[in-house]
Amino acid sequence: MSRLSAVDLTARISKPEAEARLEAATARLLHLRLLLGGQIAEHRLGPPLCVVFEGWDASGKGGAIKRLVSPLDPRHVRVAQFAAPTHDEKRHHFLWRFWPSLPGWGGFAVLDRSWYGRVLVERVEGFATEEQWSRAYEEIAQFERTLTAEGMVLVKFWMHVSEDEQLERFESRAADPLRAWKLTDEDWRNREQRPQYEAAVEEMLRRTDQPWAPWHVIPGDQKRLARVLVVETVCEAIEAELVSRGYDLDLPAAG
Repeated sequence: MSRLSAVDLTARISKPEAEARLEAATARLLHLRLLLGGQIAEHRLGPPLCVVFEGWDASGKGGAIKRLVSPLDPRHVRVAQFAAPTHDEKRHHFLWRFWPSLPGWGGFAVLDRSWYGRVLVERVEGFATEEQWSRAYEEIAQFERTLTAEGMVLVKFWMHVSEDEQLERFESRAADPLRAWKLTDEDWRNREQRPQYEAAVEEMLRRTDQPWAPWHVIPGDQKRLARVLVVETVCEAIEAELVSRGYDLDLPAAG
C-alpha cells in the first residue's frame, strides 16, 4: 500500500474536542518555545526548531501555519515562504537559497514550501533534469542529516487532501472575491497532473523519510483536525528532543 492511500481522509473531530485539544496544545507549545529560547527555567538556549510544510495546493498549509504561530510572540518565530527560485538563485546549488532562513540555537522557523520543490514541482514540470532531481534525494537526506546532527529539531509535514476536497476548495476560492487571488491558472494545471505529482510525492516520502527527519502525513480533508494534529506533533517532537537533552519540561497542567 502506498503511503498516501494509507491515510484516513475520512477522519473527523468535533468542534468542542478540537477547541479543547488545540487550546491544550498551544499552551504546551508556548511553554516549550520559551524553553527553547532560554526565556524560562534554566535560561539556556535550546536546539533550533524548523517546521517544514509541503502539501497539495489548497491543502490547508496556511491555516495550519497560522494556528501554529499565532500564540507565539512574533519576535520568537520566523515564517519563510518559498516560490520559484529567482534568476540569481538558479546560479547556485538548489539548497543554497534556504540557508538564510534556517534557525540558529534558540530559534524557530516555519517554512512554507522548501527544498522539496526539487523532487516535486521541478521534477514534474521539467524545471530540473532527471539527473538533477534523481540525485537530490540523497543530497536532501544528507543536508537534513547535517542539520539534525548539529542539534536541529526538524519536523516535516505533508498536508494531504483528496481530489474531491481540493476541487471544493478551489471552487470556493474562485467564488470569493477576497480569496480568488489565492487560486491561479497554475493551480488548475497542477491538479490535472495529480497522478504525476502523486508518484513524485510517494517517491519523496519513501526516499527522504529518515529517523532523524521523518515525514508526518496529515489528513487534511477536515481542516480543524489537521490543525490540531500539526500543533500536537510539533509539541511532541520538541518534548522528545528536550527530554533527551535532560531538560525538566515542567509543562502546564492540561485544561
